[in-house]
Amino acid sequence: MEAWIFFKRTVRMVFVGTKAYYLWCAFLLAIIGAAITFYTKQLDAGLIVTNMRDQVSWGLYIGNFTYLVGVAAAAVLLVIPAYIYHFDPIKEIVVLGELLAASAIIMALMFVLADLGRPDRFWHIIPFIGILSFPNSLLAWDVIVLNGYLVLNTIVPIYILIKTYFGKEPTKNFVIPLVLLSIPWAVGIHTVTAFLYNGLAARPFWNASILAPRFLASAFCSGPAMALIIFQVLRKTAGMKIKNEALFKVAELMAYAMFINLFLLGAELFKEYYTATIHLAPMQYLFQGLHGHHALVPWIWSAMAMNITAFLIFLIPGTRKNLITLNIGSLLIIVGVWIEKGLGLIVPGFIPDPLGEIYEYLPNINEIAISLGIWAFGLFIFTLFMRIAIPIQRGDFVHSKYGKADIKRQYERIKP
Repeated sequence: MEAWIFFKRTVRMVFVGTKAYYLWCAFLLAIIGAAITFYTKQLDAGLIVTNMRDQVSWGLYIGNFTYLVGVAAAAVLLVIPAYIYHFDPIKEIVVLGELLAASAIIMALMFVLADLGRPDRFWHIIPFIGILSFPNSLLAWDVIVLNGYLVLNTIVPIYILIKTYFGKEPTKNFVIPLVLLSIPWAVGIHTVTAFLYNGLAARPFWNASILAPRFLASAFCSGPAMALIIFQVLRKTAGMKIKNEALFKVAELMAYAMFINLFLLGAELFKEYYTATIHLAPMQYLFQGLHGHHALVPWIWSAMAMNITAFLIFLIPGTRKNLITLNIGSLLIIVGVWIEKGLGLIVPGFIPDPLGEIYEYLPNINEIAISLGIWAFGLFIFTLFMRIAIPIQRGDFVHSKYGKADIKRQYERIKP
């Protein structure tokens, strides 16, 4: 009953806000609407409207999927210091981090759906309805871990918010086991994603045992970097009391993760170039070009420059604890890791193809528009989450304060 009351009032709440809130939502909805137009075209004609072909059958959609799985997994970087080491400044923002993870998983699943040529057959992998082929299929494992992680990162923050709304303490015997379960589950979602690539024996570029650790290390950079930017925006626009101490602690953890990410990439580069076998070709295509084809070379070297610069910014305490350089480093990580784990990971795995052909893939306007629409949808969902979560955490929207008062007067007092 309490949950139903909470649900009804929060539904009303998302429709009330300032002009900036309405403009932001309208902007996101406009992008989503444009993306639907492009997706309708793709749904009608098939994936031929994209630049993906038989030679390169994965592209921007799967690149974004891989990146967003990492963003979602990075919530563990807030959960561990908050619930394991009881670091109170981070505990105040961990709910927001978990809602960001839930939004990222929703976007990741939507990118998979966008990559399907026949999305109407998606039901075939739904448990008890279709044939999941568990445990033989890695895809089945991915379906389970992604959806399970989405459930965990939705149930925990919603439960905490409901209890806070009614002025009650969350039951630790319920919350703590789920929080602890989310830690290995976060590792699992990116590990299984890496195994999807590892399992393709005909693609030597992905046949590296350190691929899963690389995925996790880069995830613990890009996800927190995005969270740092978002938390500062919320602090300025929504009055959230987020301490610099929490931001700087996350930044310190990111410095360690960034070092591990760069070290593992360097180890992989050494192995490929020193042995110089035929399997070096995908790496050559990515970093120096292959037989006159070098479309991704400027992209990957730009990403390397961004990642190394960001690592140095986060390594030095003086720049790490300066909000201006902190934000610059965060933006560099977001873009740099996106390039490295997007086009820089997916496309070279297909080049050259088994017949030795080199097809240079770059996304077209259709793929870019649909991708922007999915990102806009994720931001829209996250905005609605924040519209509810922030007033509850600030103590502005609680049951005792808004028991039987007029609904319109209630929400006029609450600023997003």
